[in-house]
Amino acid sequence: MSKMLEYSNIDSPIHKLTGATKLIAFIIWAVASMITYDTRLLIFMFFLSVVVFKISKVEFKQISFVLYFILIFLLLNNIAIFIFSPYEGVQIYGSRTELFKIAGPYTVTLEQLFYQFNITIKYFSIIPMALLFIVATNPSEFAASLNKIGVKYKIAYSVSIALRYIPDVQKDYQEISFAQQARGIDMSKKEKLSKRIKNSASILMPLIFSSLERIETISSAMELRAFGKNKKRTWYNEREFKKGDYITIIIAMVLLILSILATKANNGRFYNPFI
Repeated sequence: MSKMLEYSNIDSPIHKLTGATKLIAFIIWAVASMITYDTRLLIFMFFLSVVVFKISKVEFKQISFVLYFILIFLLLNNIAIFIFSPYEGVQIYGSRTELFKIAGPYTVTLEQLFYQFNITIKYFSIIPMALLFIVATNPSEFAASLNKIGVKYKIAYSVSIALRYIPDVQKDYQEISFAQQARGIDMSKKEKLSKRIKNSASILMPLIFSSLERIETISSAMELRAFGKNKKRTWYNEREFKKGDYITIIIAMVLLILSILATKANNGRFYNPFI
């Protein structure tokens, strides 16, 4: 069974890219998405991210739990935006097209729906790339790539350990959960939600203590091996940039340029179809 957010060595064009390329491309992609609210460009980036995810051959179940969690957060975010600023879209686009009244000062407008649609599609344009970056990047090779582009090797190694630790945390969680269920603590859907949340504390506390113990073990092992003594170090998994890496970075840069051009063409960050 595949664990969520765990790196898996798959023969795909995405996995063949170096960790540094994925990081650089993702940062450029995120910046391009944050700069503009041009709906046309954001939709294009969303479909392109889905295509890239398909090319990676990563199984959906590896990211499904995190994706559903993000979608719930996105729903709550949209509700909060409407509650606290129901006419933000009206102010941005300079027009007001009322659809129907809810209650009190709350009236649904076409401009507000379009504004919140842009926020949603902005999330959708970044989320697949962010999750893909995590599951398609070898932690050790990623640390070597970070160090290669100028990041201090201590920081690079810390990032590597954090990524590598995700499957271990999941394994510990499952083992503690099974042990607690064997003691009669019900975590199934048969229990009420409030009871399940309360019972989850019996898993979280042992998980925290086991994580702290693991951190202490790793720290002691690194200290005994004189980690950090020298200013530089070599990497076993270091890889050189290839043609695919340069092409990927160029594509990301093109998207960033398009985002900047769209901002200038729209006389601001927002594309206004109501003019």
